Amino acid sequence: MRKSVPLFILLFVVLTFAAVAQEPKPATPLEKPIAESPASHALVYVYRHKQFAGSGLEPSVYLDETQVARMDNGRFFVIKVQPGKHTIRSNDKQSGIEADFAAGKSYYIKVEIVAGFMKGHGRLLLMQPEQATYEVKKLEPLGAEKIVNKELVINPPPAIPVG
Repeated sequence: MRKSVPLFILLFVVLTFAAVAQEPKPATPLEKPIAESPASHALVYVYRHKQFAGSGLEPSVYLDETQVARMDNGRFFVIKVQPGKHTIRSNDKQSGIEADFAAGKSYYIKVEIVAGFMKGHGRLLLMQPEQATYEVKKLEPLGAEKIVNKELVINPPPAIPVG
């Protein structure tokens, strides 16, 4: 009888922890879907995967030749863009995105580090929402100290729309 009491307590503790561990976590603010981005602007999510190669580099991101932010490893930020044709580029001047941004829509741009002569450069890729929303959810928002133009960047960022 005495051996079964500690065994019962141990079983009770293990089952209690197992039940608590399986409770679903509430969605974080970044995972909650939003109905639409503001009708007067387009939202451009700019992100960079966390990778060891090039982790020390922080390429700048420019909107119409105005520096917006310095892209950190494993982070993302959101630019509020007026509707119409705009150019977004990084410090690799051979690569960029020229697009006609529509109000109320979200766009996704991935920053990749490519090898250069003396150091790497940021190259931008326009991504499909289905892939980009999955990738952005795994990242942290860009730190305020890396945001150069605080009028263009939404900080804290809005929720990530569901693909």
